[in-house]
Amino acid sequence: MKITLIAHSCFLLEDSKNRKVITDPYDNTIGHKVYNQDANSITISHNHFDHCYTKQIQNSPKILNKVGLFNLCDIDIEGLPSFHDNDNGAKRGTNVIYIINMDGYRICHLGDLGHSLSTEIIEKIGAIDVLLIPVGGNFTIDAKEAATLCKKIKSHIVIPMHYKTPKIDFPIDGVENFIIEMKNAKKIDSCTLELKESLYGENNVIILNYRN
Repeated sequence: MKITLIAHSCFLLEDSKNRKVITDPYDNTIGHKVYNQDANSITISHNHFDHCYTKQIQNSPKILNKVGLFNLCDIDIEGLPSFHDNDNGAKRGTNVIYIINMDGYRICHLGDLGHSLSTEIIEKIGAIDVLLIPVGGNFTIDAKEAATLCKKIKSHIVIPMHYKTPKIDFPIDGVENFIIEMKNAKKIDSCTLELKESLYGENNVIILNYRN
């Protein structure tokens, strides 16, 4: 399968049968080009403008924006409850964590997670191959909190998201602090990570270029 960072928290996940899942699509106010191609399904962690813009996505995809167990286009997806802040949602509301099963890999997209996770939720998340985690702080967990959570989830691969880029003017940090906290990040000259074999190791951080 292929994992492509479009920008921000938006990823394109493609399996060997050419089924496509888009996560947290943003609108054109954040500075990056909007994703306007086709998809089979879309996961939305919460209804903020930089995570829920679907109007330009082609092929009438199915939209998932809630907690529960689902099978969309023969892809198993689980949504788990969480919050956008560390005050039980009082500041910014709820957030859905998605676990997406594609080609035998378990991908976890944490959305705009704003707090540490309980042991119960971490156990529900279970074994993860690729963790997509926000690291920019202010509106989400910051680099230090993200690094601590990575060490609890223990995925094979970690891909940071929701951090400042030259095109984003949100008051959030860049990815550098997360790289410092994790100490083992590898930048690749591509916006796409292709998975072909079984994954090994723990918390291997990969920094992707953004596509748009």
